Amino acid sequence: MVTIYGKDSCPYTQAARDDYEKRKVPFTYINVKKDAAELTRMLEFSKGRRAVPVIVEDGRVTIGFGGT
Repeated sequence: MVTIYGKDSCPYTQAARDDYEKRKVPFTYINVKKDAAELTRMLEFSKGRRAVPVIVEDGRVTIGFGGT
């Protein structure tokens, strides 16, 4: 299971979503600008870093997306 925490206005969040769709990897996208509780949860994963996207994949946390 993959969860992508991000913002609609972030090009890196969009690039991550596009990449996972292209690779046909199912994911859940959570817009942290619209849900304060999910923002808090994202900050737990990122240890307080406010960078997006935060990608949680099988328990592994990645902050940011560079297209690799």
